[in-house]
Amino acid sequence: MFDMPCVIFAGGKSSRMGEDKALLPFSSFETLTQFQVSRLSKIFKRVYISCKDKRKFDFDANFIEDIPSQDVFAPTIGFIATFKELKEENFFALSVDAPFVGEDEIAKLINADAKEFDAIVSKTDMGIQPMCAIYHHSLLEKFEKMLHEDNHKLGKMLKSSNTKYIYFKNEKAFLNINNPQQYQEAISII
Repeated sequence: MFDMPCVIFAGGKSSRMGEDKALLPFSSFETLTQFQVSRLSKIFKRVYISCKDKRKFDFDANFIEDIPSQDVFAPTIGFIATFKELKEENFFALSVDAPFVGEDEIAKLINADAKEFDAIVSKTDMGIQPMCAIYHHSLLEKFEKMLHEDNHKLGKMLKSSNTKYIYFKNEKAFLNINNPQQYQEAISII
């Protein structure tokens, strides 16, 4: 098991889905979030859920609630809250809607991690996958600046940081559930 904290980001707006994807049933679990917590708890010693309001979940878990904001649904707020809550050097971040990122992908990222980097980010032929990455506490100020400037483009911030990109050939591991069609596709795979 990995000692690095794992944070599942489940505070998005889910506008393309039309309903909160973190609460959709998945596999044999009542919610996609519970599915993620269950499987990631077998890989990491500590798993947290980053969210706007933990009251939307009807199960026990380690929650990190977003700092209060004016309806900002970008992960920026979750990153700031996580850095302040955990006070760790780094953590593994994964979006709740990426249920197929497995232990092999996670291990490859963790094995590539080193103190001199600000982030270790997954990359496929589709592009970078900033919500499947390791983020270091050294980025806290940049996240706070992004929030202050209302600029939530993770890719831009990563380009101006000491980021190491790790290439993955298997794009299926990074399938995101963003809309009803992708949800149906994911259900058929599981």
